[in-house]
Amino acid sequence: MEQNPEYILYNKKRVKLIDILDRFHQLEALEEKVFKKESKADRKLREINELKPYQAELIKLQKHIELSGKKVIILFEGRDASGKGGTIRRITRYMNEKHYRVVALGKPTDEEKSQWYYQRYVQHFPRTGEIILFDRSWYNRSMVEPVFGFCTDNQYRTFIDGVGGFEKDLVNQGTTVIKLYFSVSKTEQKRRFDRRKTDPLRQWKLSEIDLQAQDRWDDFTNMKYEMLRKTNSKEAPWTIIKSDNKHKARIESFKIILNSFDYENRDTSLNFIVEPDIVVSAEREIEFMEAQRISSGKFLI
Repeated sequence: MEQNPEYILYNKKRVKLIDILDRFHQLEALEEKVFKKESKADRKLREINELKPYQAELIKLQKHIELSGKKVIILFEGRDASGKGGTIRRITRYMNEKHYRVVALGKPTDEEKSQWYYQRYVQHFPRTGEIILFDRSWYNRSMVEPVFGFCTDNQYRTFIDGVGGFEKDLVNQGTTVIKLYFSVSKTEQKRRFDRRKTDPLRQWKLSEIDLQAQDRWDDFTNMKYEMLRKTNSKEAPWTIIKSDNKHKARIESFKIILNSFDYENRDTSLNFIVEPDIVVSAEREIEFMEAQRISSGKFLI
């Protein structure tokens, strides 16, 4: 379908404005780094102290979920090195281990491959009063598997067409589903991979798939676009978190989770308003990606 010329011009201007804003934020960050000269130790201490009030709220939320008998699933998706694991560790740092579980499944066995696709995930679903945090989830079939040929085209299409109904049933049966997509830039992902190569405490994180992630960047971006476009729903919407700044991404993730519930004794002095340059709705991300494609001929994020 031929695009309206005015719409194309609008999108080109919008992409240019967003690029200017991005450069402005980069200059702000550089200025802060140069003039404040905050030491690494001071920065870490500051970040710990900034997280603690939200971690205290998560304990209140966990108690509310336990007493009210709610069931909660939180999905953490995104490219490799986008900050999912670190965020999960901060979320669960002080939580009661009896009422949450982190699920990070490895490569499926031959037996699991022969089963209903969701079966190995369903067995980890929450009991009454429990929170389950999936470090990658059934959405492996929407990005990693098709990019690397770990599933057939038919398996991918079956998943992408059916996952909305699967999640709608979950929600209708009383499970809260929160879907977070961590969006890291290509430059920042490379920086994190390079660090993993040389840091003995992080080398275990580097896999064969990681080593191919930069080369397959555009493939992942195309799959991300299709995933957001086809699996964002009223019952289980996606929230995108810009995660180049890990600390800000963590705080905003806390806010998203806390804002999903009306729990008791909320600290009204705490800021629960999400930052619009960090937290983006799926609709807004899709619109921006489409504007990029019109302006540049390809997706850039």
